[in-house]
Amino acid sequence: MSTPAVSARRREEIIAALRRGTVPSHGLDQLAVGLERFQGALGEDLDRVAQGGFAVKAVRGEYGSGKTFFTRHLAEQALQRGFAAAEVQISESETPLHRLETIYRRITESLRTASTQSSAFRSVLDSWLFALEDDALLGDPGLESDAARLSESVGVLLNERLAAVTATTPAFAQALRGYHAGTTAGDAALADGLAAWLAGQPHVAAAAKRAAGIKGDLDHFGAMSFLQGLLAVLRDAGHPGLVVVLDEVETLQRMRSDVRDKALNALRQLMDEIDAGRYPGLYLVLTGTPAFFDGPSGVQRLPPLAQRLATDFTTDARFDNPRAVQIRLTGFDRSSLVQVGQRVRDLYALGRDTEPRIRSRADDEYLVDLAGAVTGGLGDRVGIAPRLFLKKLIGDVLDRIDLFDDFDPRRDYRLTVTAAERTEAGGARSAAGSGAGSGEAGGGTATQRAAADANDVDLDV
Repeated sequence: MSTPAVSARRREEIIAALRRGTVPSHGLDQLAVGLERFQGALGEDLDRVAQGGFAVKAVRGEYGSGKTFFTRHLAEQALQRGFAAAEVQISESETPLHRLETIYRRITESLRTASTQSSAFRSVLDSWLFALEDDALLGDPGLESDAARLSESVGVLLNERLAAVTATTPAFAQALRGYHAGTTAGDAALADGLAAWLAGQPHVAAAAKRAAGIKGDLDHFGAMSFLQGLLAVLRDAGHPGLVVVLDEVETLQRMRSDVRDKALNALRQLMDEIDAGRYPGLYLVLTGTPAFFDGPSGVQRLPPLAQRLATDFTTDARFDNPRAVQIRLTGFDRSSLVQVGQRVRDLYALGRDTEPRIRSRADDEYLVDLAGAVTGGLGDRVGIAPRLFLKKLIGDVLDRIDLFDDFDPRRDYRLTVTAAERTEAGGARSAAGSGAGSGEAGGGTATQRAAADANDVDLDV
């Protein structure tokens, strides 16, 4: 199987993440299996958003079905098109959904672009202000020798570009003007303070806010206007859109009923405003389990929200509409698990001196055996397997073949799934008992005695 071109450094980053049992933050095109049916519709969404439209997509799947992988793969595709992306993990204590000011802050904290893989908010602000300066100089080249007039001209352009935001939240433009003044004057304390305030951070120094003529901290209503401002800044800085992933929204089901209702109403409000066209360039993606979308403790508690997300899943999954507002992931079967194992094996082996040995001893037949041992007696129901399978494949098999000349996994390796691994990532659906289980992947057969003990491990790749 051929592996798409990728640098050695990127290959090692991908392999290192999988060795830890986590989803890589990039390079997911190297691993994507079974997502082809969604690509056309997602591409249409991104095209529409890039042209000033908007999109909302709910991703539905059980634990282990691949929701995290799917959304990060979508974000990576968006980055390749020049978008920015942000991922927000919903939780009752850290990021409650009904506190939209917290959601906005998490967006700015996790903001990334193709050129800045983390903490991109400040660089986006700087890029935007540089673009305004270029536009001002294009209109009047003489401004280059007059810093005061250039700053004034940038302020005029700033007001024009943010007119829609300024009408409801003038403080956003005021803070940006103050930030520009601070960076121009070399006042790091002022610039840092106002950048933090624009990012929704609390406890910004009063001196910085006073210098910009602003007061207080960001609240629920201001956050939505700030999101509108962020989209405008991104667009003028050369990023046609923003993908925002609200991950693990199903955690709402475990919250107190009053908090849950507030969160669901906030989500409905946000979707209403998106549909009204208030956020051009926004692609909102939310993930959840079927119980969240269909059960009494989730979306169904708020009929208007349930109606917005309603999608018919009574037909064969092969005929699901990828353009629908809600799509479902059916997870891996044994065949797709082997396919992703082949991709990882090829990615691992590429460019190594030990490549022939790796390909020979971890051949396709062995990958079939290992997949069978990990999944146990589940047949084609592979709800547990992808992350655990890849972690075992790399750490227990491929690394050893690479390091030890005489290591043969068929002879020298016996698969073991520990109790800790069964509950890794908090995904175990039910108690599977205590103690370690083991299965063998060797000699062309896979005894599945203990792999069956891992049946209830949910690893959300």
